[in-house]
Amino acid sequence: MKAFATGLEHPRWLHVLPNGDVLVAESNAPPKPKDGKGIKGAIMKLVMKKAGAGVPSANRITLLRDADGDGVAETKTVFLSGLNSPFGMQVIGGDLYIANTDAVVKVAYASGETAIAATPQKVADLPAGSINHHWTKNLLASRDGKKLYATVGSNSNVAENGMAGEENRAAILEIDLTTGATRRFASGLRNPNGLAWEPHSGALWTVVNERDELGSDLVPDYLTSVKDGGFYGWPYSYYGHHVDTRVAPQNPDMVARSIVPDYALGSHVAPLGLAFYSATLMPQYAGGAVIGRHGSWNRNPRSGYDVIFVPFGGGRPAGAPQTILDGFVNAEGKAMGRPVGVEVDKSGAILVADDVGNVVWRVTPAS
Repeated sequence: MKAFATGLEHPRWLHVLPNGDVLVAESNAPPKPKDGKGIKGAIMKLVMKKAGAGVPSANRITLLRDADGDGVAETKTVFLSGLNSPFGMQVIGGDLYIANTDAVVKVAYASGETAIAATPQKVADLPAGSINHHWTKNLLASRDGKKLYATVGSNSNVAENGMAGEENRAAILEIDLTTGATRRFASGLRNPNGLAWEPHSGALWTVVNERDELGSDLVPDYLTSVKDGGFYGWPYSYYGHHVDTRVAPQNPDMVARSIVPDYALGSHVAPLGLAFYSATLMPQYAGGAVIGRHGSWNRNPRSGYDVIFVPFGGGRPAGAPQTILDGFVNAEGKAMGRPVGVEVDKSGAILVADDVGNVVWRVTPAS
């Protein structure tokens, strides 16, 4: 492992362009004046700040280019600025689509460009507002390039702000790029982030951050396939039919509908990045899922703070997780880094955005 790029400002998400350039969303939460009020909210903000999550948002996308192929980006340019807490990115044809915290926007893109001056145009609104509890919105293009899938986390922990504020949240939305119409593809996913197409089955998969305040060992975050119209429990239940008694009113019918996720990743590990490995550079990872676990801010002892590999067989998880990258927490328990987005570059190396170390790491085979 070595640094592909350093000196970034809270790098959260990555996207490898068709020509091999790498886009980095340097981003953090927007102003959320009505989120985290009261004593509990103040404690949460303090703890998250100590975990490295309290810095202002740079609101830009930076382009990294490794023209000489030595594994280090010698070019680092501001690709697009003036965005609103950007996160997910996708290129479809001649357009770059970006998920700001409040809308999907697009801008014309030509291969090889190192900067874009044009103003992005809105494609579709995304839920935001003055609470905007889970602000990160990710994007994935359909295989035919006609639709985008967008992740939207819940506006609360367990609907304590009321279900009226959860419209099109805790969900994956499908956006038709021809008509601009948006529909809810799947729901009950408290905070989905990483999205990827599983290469064997072609199914959509995601990683999800589950609910808090049930102790250090509940509730398991997870990796799961996503069914069209599927409901995954939030806020009424977790991991299938385990009822969350804090939610009022209860909804037994929705609990009965809840789909059990495919693969538990551990409690409070905060999985964010997801990529299936289809390159040949590191054959031990072929076909499986690479997951960036951002790490707990509210668990003792800490958990996550690593990049793991989940082997797959026949389109399904097929074994225990394996560590690809760790060492982000020092001997005193202080987080020196936090993995977020993961991508596979053109050579087959694994790229990892570290939003506390302000680095993009590059993982290659041990020499």
